[in-house]
Amino acid sequence: MSLYKRPLGAGITVALAALSIFLLVFVVSTLRADANAVAAPPAPMPVPAIEASYDGGARIEEFYPGLVAARRESALGFERSGRIDAIAVDVGDRVSEGQLLARLDMRALDAQIAAADAQTAEAAAQTALAAETEDRQAQLLERGHISQQRYDEVRTSTRAARARQNAAAAAADALRVQRDLSIVTAPFDGVVTARHADEGAIAQPGQPVLDIVEAGALEIRVGLPQAIAAGLETGEAHRFMLEGRPVDAVFRTSTGVVDRQTRTVTALFDLGEGAGAAAGQVVRLSVATPIGTDGFWVPTSALAEGRRGLWSVYVLMPDGAGGHTLERRAVETVRIEAGRVFVRGAVEDGELLLASGIQRITPGQRVTPAAIEARAQ
Repeated sequence: MSLYKRPLGAGITVALAALSIFLLVFVVSTLRADANAVAAPPAPMPVPAIEASYDGGARIEEFYPGLVAARRESALGFERSGRIDAIAVDVGDRVSEGQLLARLDMRALDAQIAAADAQTAEAAAQTALAAETEDRQAQLLERGHISQQRYDEVRTSTRAARARQNAAAAAADALRVQRDLSIVTAPFDGVVTARHADEGAIAQPGQPVLDIVEAGALEIRVGLPQAIAAGLETGEAHRFMLEGRPVDAVFRTSTGVVDRQTRTVTALFDLGEGAGAAAGQVVRLSVATPIGTDGFWVPTSALAEGRRGLWSVYVLMPDGAGGHTLERRAVETVRIEAGRVFVRGAVEDGELLLASGIQRITPGQRVTPAAIEARAQ
């Protein structure tokens, strides 16, 4: 039996023809798909937007550090030297005005005072004797038994005795003053903050023994620019931040003199007793100051860095087809705060701006506002 055999080359030719037809169909389909893709524009990208709102009276809140201090504080010591006999208080004790705080050993001084009193008494007795003698001599002078010269001598002796009595009394008073200066009393109601010596130590004149600060009256001292300090009114309350919570203090006065080093004027505020503050704490004064120019607030995420140190924003311009295109506008930064910037530039009031996502867009891109965010406050 004979069989018919097809040549091998004919089969390969048929296979290649079929493959060519398949590739041709695939390429045509791809080109048609690309043509359809080019013909259909992409959908606008949803973006967050914010409305530009110009505000000529915008104000910013600035904070100036201040220090809580006692209105009065004193380093107490003795005006004379001597051995410290007693110290009646310790650190942290609350004291009242006039309360005894410390005293020196006054035994020797008391003996001197006793001696001075005795001398005063002796001088007083001599003065009394001289006065009686003067009276008797005056009677004798009237009867003509003594001369005027004798009477004048007696009268002079009386005056001298009276002068010696006054001198002795003054010396005794001076010693009593020294005794008073040997005692330290509280000059005002306050708290003892330091104790520099103990009993038995020899105190020197003017050497601090105790430190005391006034407890009931606290004040705040703040260094302010001259223009701000000049605008403060006496008796006006101002808001301070103390450890994250607000406290109010009333402006009392300012020095009116610009410090050469800090270039500020020291302002003093009275702090109420219920403020819960302590001397030495740091506070911050909140002051709202006008920016002084027209502009609008934008979030920092809306700013794109431009050329030569300038900044720009993207404005959503209507394209007439129900969408918007992004247009880049240059702006000037006037004031920068945490999370927001006050700017001015070629932007009309009420125009929509791209609020964020500037890294995902390009100028001229079609977008649509997904949501209009609240204005930056």
